[in-house]
Amino acid sequence: MPKHAITAADILLYETYAGERKDRRAAITEVKRPRRIAVGPYATFYFENYATMFHQVHEMLHIERGGAEQLVDELEAYNPLIPNGHELVATLMFEIDDELRRERELRRLTGVETKIHIEVDDARVTAVVPEGEIERTKADGKTSSVHFLHFPFTPELIAKFRDPATRVLIGISHEHYNHLAVIDGASRVSLSADFD
Repeated sequence: MPKHAITAADILLYETYAGERKDRRAAITEVKRPRRIAVGPYATFYFENYATMFHQVHEMLHIERGGAEQLVDELEAYNPLIPNGHELVATLMFEIDDELRRERELRRLTGVETKIHIEVDDARVTAVVPEGEIERTKADGKTSSVHFLHFPFTPELIAKFRDPATRVLIGISHEHYNHLAVIDGASRVSLSADFD
């Protein structure tokens, strides 16, 4: 059964993490590989779980050395990105190297966070932006290059998602960015483990 939250008791001592950091970074790269799904030319979904957030919290503590006071903020920021057992959670990034092109494209993607879904057979799971999340599309229409998204699943859809015979796609259906990608193989196996 997957864990749904990091607690202070889970945190390694600074010295312990520092000594294991190289090996832990190599290991998390392998965990993340099947959880990274590109959709179209510059949108990438990074599906989060306990392991990715455990690593992220430790990296932040290692780099900033803020101790117990910083830990409170890190847990508050990253625990909401751990799936709760009946959802998938992703960080969506629009990765455009050229600054002028990035500015232009993000202005065209107004409200993109409301146009994202996972298709499980003929059912659609629409992405939800968590309550309290800062507005990612500004009043001038420019959206952020980073979005945090939750995909809530019913028990029936979880069962279908886990069935290799079921077709599963992830898509963005914005008028200026309309792309789909298949979720299968190692990605499907890894994401299936996020469900209770």
